[in-house]
Amino acid sequence: MTETDIPAFAAATITADDPRYPSLVLGTNHRFPGRPDYVRVVTTTAQVAAAVTEAVAAGRRISVRSGGHGFEDLATNGVEVLLDMSEMTEVRYDEERRAFAIEAGATLGHVYRVLFKGWGVTIPAGECPEVGVGGHIVGGGYGPLSRSLGAVVDYLYAVEVVVVGEDGVARAVVATREDGDPHRDLWWAHTGGGGGTFGVVTRYWMRAPGADSGSDDPAELLPKAPAAWRSGMAVWSWETMTEESFAALQANFGAWFERNSDPDSPYAALAGFFHGTHRSGFGLTVGAHMDDATADAERLMTSFFEEITAGVDARPLFVDQQVRPWLYMSSYPGWGDPGDPFTRRIKIKAAYLRKGYSATQTAALYRHLTAGEASPVQLILIGYGGRVNAVAPDATAAAQRDSVLKAAYMAVWGAEADDETNIRRVREMYREVYAETGGVPVPNDANDGSYVNYADTDLADPEWNTSGVPWHTLYFKDNYPRLQRVKKRYDPRNVFRHALSVGLPG
Repeated sequence: MTETDIPAFAAATITADDPRYPSLVLGTNHRFPGRPDYVRVVTTTAQVAAAVTEAVAAGRRISVRSGGHGFEDLATNGVEVLLDMSEMTEVRYDEERRAFAIEAGATLGHVYRVLFKGWGVTIPAGECPEVGVGGHIVGGGYGPLSRSLGAVVDYLYAVEVVVVGEDGVARAVVATREDGDPHRDLWWAHTGGGGGTFGVVTRYWMRAPGADSGSDDPAELLPKAPAAWRSGMAVWSWETMTEESFAALQANFGAWFERNSDPDSPYAALAGFFHGTHRSGFGLTVGAHMDDATADAERLMTSFFEEITAGVDARPLFVDQQVRPWLYMSSYPGWGDPGDPFTRRIKIKAAYLRKGYSATQTAALYRHLTAGEASPVQLILIGYGGRVNAVAPDATAAAQRDSVLKAAYMAVWGAEADDETNIRRVREMYREVYAETGGVPVPNDANDGSYVNYADTDLADPEWNTSGVPWHTLYFKDNYPRLQRVKKRYDPRNVFRHALSVGLPG
């Protein structure tokens, strides 16, 4: 037994009469507290396999949670056994595989800290430090470095997955991206196929795609982390924002990313975003981030803000740039997480954009962000493309490889009594923005479907998706049949399933 195989503690089984139970069944989205028969807290792959085999033998529905940041009830609805991975947090260099091993319960902030302190490297993953890597990577995660480095799945060398065969017995399989690996399809399915479908991820191994041969120096096997991080921001108040200025701002923002999202663009290093609250909130923000070591970083960012604000009659309250140490910015607690400890009821809907919004869509957004006296609805646009778009859509399960923006339409609130009203607000905004394509972002010259990590069961509901295009096409496009074949081979009993999991063929 190696040091890494020694459990931190024996697998803990926590039932409803245990005082720990309420804390362990509540995830980030307080709309969906689970009511499993028990929670099994695991710390080793062997414990995971034993827990899964036990649940299957008992006929209990099992699901898995790492960071708990799911936006739908995919890990709670009908689940009788909840597998808690949050104590499997090791991050280390694996000399044998020449890659960095990361256990599925590690949070992004922890990963950034260990990789940076140990070797000065990083991965292009998300900006929310408390998100667990277990679901983030398998869903095709992205973050502020993705435009310059690519999607996080482009760095996935191998994955360890506990799967269940026809015999009902769980076993661990390690799948790599090596061409001769008999389990290569299982690796491929974990490069964007979404969580909770094929088995339980226990560990990832990360290595840069260009480092498959050559140096054994760990510091050369992943991208160098930035030393300093340049951040800029322009903020407008709704008090001065007219519909004309809003339209100009949206037109500028979308057009800028249409022009500057090629993989080799000098602006690929710049990760920009737009965040707009309802008019009852604080206002509108355009922000930008980039490695301060980028050539002409200050000039590039200044140019970005000049182009975004050109012709916008409403004057921003301020436009500013600051430089801070990268680790401070990448792992600041709570960064990017919606709400607060009491305001955690969340509805989110997502889309990939191949171009900026049309005038009709912008008008719809303005109506929903300004209607009524108060509302928690908000719109977030995140710069995408760049090096992400240098990879073929079938090379990984993450099929969206020519988009320039990601969109998140969301609301966060605190009271259960407001659920119906606030969910309806988000749904209606989304449906009106995509009215020309059946209420959802059907892939065409402007849209490219949706993002599986911002899970939205409405896409599988004909009341809200009237396009005739199935939910799995919106998420996986032409990659879905291959995902189904992987499902049949590694989960033939459909043990791992939820409302948006890959289905068995036929």
